[in-house]
Amino acid sequence: MKISAIELYEYDLTYAHGTYAMSKGRSARQQPSNLVRVVTDDGIEGWGEAATLSGNYLPVFAAGTRAALRELAPLLIGQDPRRTSHLQRLMSSVLMGQANAKNAFDVACWDIFGKSVGLPIAELIGGVLSAELPIFEAVPLSSVEDSIAYVQKRSAEGILRYQIKIGDDPARDAARARAIAEAFPEIFFFVDANAGYTLLEAQVAMRALDDTGMFFEQPCRELADCALLRRTGRLPMIMDETVLNHADLYRAKYEVSAAAVNIKLGRLGGITPTVALRNAAQDLGMHFAIEDVWGGDVTSAAVSHVAASSSPEHLLHTSFFNDWTNEHVAGYQP
Repeated sequence: MKISAIELYEYDLTYAHGTYAMSKGRSARQQPSNLVRVVTDDGIEGWGEAATLSGNYLPVFAAGTRAALRELAPLLIGQDPRRTSHLQRLMSSVLMGQANAKNAFDVACWDIFGKSVGLPIAELIGGVLSAELPIFEAVPLSSVEDSIAYVQKRSAEGILRYQIKIGDDPARDAARARAIAEAFPEIFFFVDANAGYTLLEAQVAMRALDDTGMFFEQPCRELADCALLRRTGRLPMIMDETVLNHADLYRAKYEVSAAAVNIKLGRLGGITPTVALRNAAQDLGMHFAIEDVWGGDVTSAAVSHVAASSSPEHLLHTSFFNDWTNEHVAGYQP
């Protein structure tokens, strides 16, 4: 089996709940996404997706991802799509980094692999361990009133885990997070600064939230600052943006004493590296979230296969972008 053709498509995904706002003024009502269709010489096709979340969430941006997709596509023609580790090495021999673009091709090749043997991807990466997944949603930065109204609406529709966006003014952030949590004592909340705090700001916020017991996700940009923060704060910490490989994972556990890690396909480069890091996290006894940077139906499917094949004892939650976005290219499939 060989890859005979690759098609690239571009489209925009609009946020289903108005404006998606993160720390330090980062916000958007829509995000650019990319679909890839990989076709083999025996007629099997696979689909992958690569979306971005603004240009200042990670060192990647929409035009860069699209350029990388165009650069990598010709390289894959004639290759066996089932040799996903080989394809990862091949892509990295031409472009360092650019994990977001590699993610789309990796997912498409796993799609082909599954179709070629008549099995879902989840069965190829360990088998389904849980068919019911803990779904979470983000509460964008907004007023206390708007945040409570959002949680009230979505919890009525069955969502019982929420990531409260913080990372601006630490005292105001802590007061807002506390007010939201107190309004819904039966719901699980955690906070996420998206690396928006300085060390000092993070210390103020963590001290103000100390008695809540909330998980605190990626307070500072640098892993070293997060390690310093952990020495003075008691809240469990989740690492996200700073974990790109196994070395970062080990540092997250043994230097930061992080309780969990947020694993995103687009940040790592696809299902192949994500499963490897997930398995390492499980072996280290760490909890984790399985997500992606952004995306639509194809991303939702890929994330769900990885989450479903994860140890349910270690899986904190997973994202479901079908509910976050308005556009649907593959149907609205829970």
